[in-house]
Amino acid sequence: MSQISYKDAGVDIDAGNSFVENIKPLVKSTKISGVIGGIGSFAGAFELPKGFNEPVMLAATDGVGTKLKLAIDSGIHNTVGIDLVAMCVNDLICNFGTPSFFLDYYATGKLDVKTATSVIAGIAEGCIQAECALIGGETAEMPGMYSHDDYDLAGFAVGVAEKSEMDRVALVRAGHKLIALPSSGLHSNGFSLARKVLFEKMGMKFSDEFNGKPLIETLLEPTKIYVKTFKELKNQIVALAHITGGGIVENLPRVLPENLRAEIKKDAIKILPIFELISKHVQESEMHRAFNMGVGMILVVKDEDVNTVLSKTDGYLIGEIKEGKREAVMV
Repeated sequence: MSQISYKDAGVDIDAGNSFVENIKPLVKSTKISGVIGGIGSFAGAFELPKGFNEPVMLAATDGVGTKLKLAIDSGIHNTVGIDLVAMCVNDLICNFGTPSFFLDYYATGKLDVKTATSVIAGIAEGCIQAECALIGGETAEMPGMYSHDDYDLAGFAVGVAEKSEMDRVALVRAGHKLIALPSSGLHSNGFSLARKVLFEKMGMKFSDEFNGKPLIETLLEPTKIYVKTFKELKNQIVALAHITGGGIVENLPRVLPENLRAEIKKDAIKILPIFELISKHVQESEMHRAFNMGVGMILVVKDEDVNTVLSKTDGYLIGEIKEGKREAVMV
């Protein structure tokens, strides 16, 4: 009677071991103070940072949505890892948490060591940009769950905040100014709509020239990571809102108390060309709910700190906090 191996069932243990060896130097490149040990144990370890009176651990998890489909179809795998890190750490800083470490989950039908290594290289680069450590992860080879070339990603970031600094909503006041930090593109939201418009409605191709380069390069532009900006300007920031799915109108109210509203000057938004292209076939209100429209993060800043923040970032004034029902409105 013939014997069946795990490889016959679709899982290649040797490929998995080869992958681990490939990513060891990538993981090492993200090492920062606080990391204990290396990869290969059952869990990653990180020493709780010193200098906090009442340290609170914060955690955030996310994926990159259907942007992943474009990476798979185009064969460009080295940037979605940056997106994965960005979507998690950009959330952490909105609660005044400083990212400490990151873990990833990579699932596929059949492990392609080259592709997987490229993805992890992007994750490592994202961790370097976010000044946090990649201390572990999981690679799952699951034939039958995913088609041959497909893979999925999830990320998990953990950081630390001072308990007394976490409640930013209570600090927001009427008269505070709103500063927009530009996005690098679509970031990791709205890709189902973008794909529907660009490829089905308009019949465009990855190789079509757009704004001086192939369209796919614009679409896969990695999500901007704002951690360094947060660290530098922490004392001048009242609150932050990460502009993801739902756009400005749904994310900005998350940092507002019940009696205050955010008024956004619609004409002040520096809309990126890719959004102008998509908007030819999408209503304006829907655009502002599905996309960041060129704004990746909004800072709530005291009037006396506006010039300092503007001088140290590429941000620009976009609105103001006023009395009223908790909402964000375009004026």
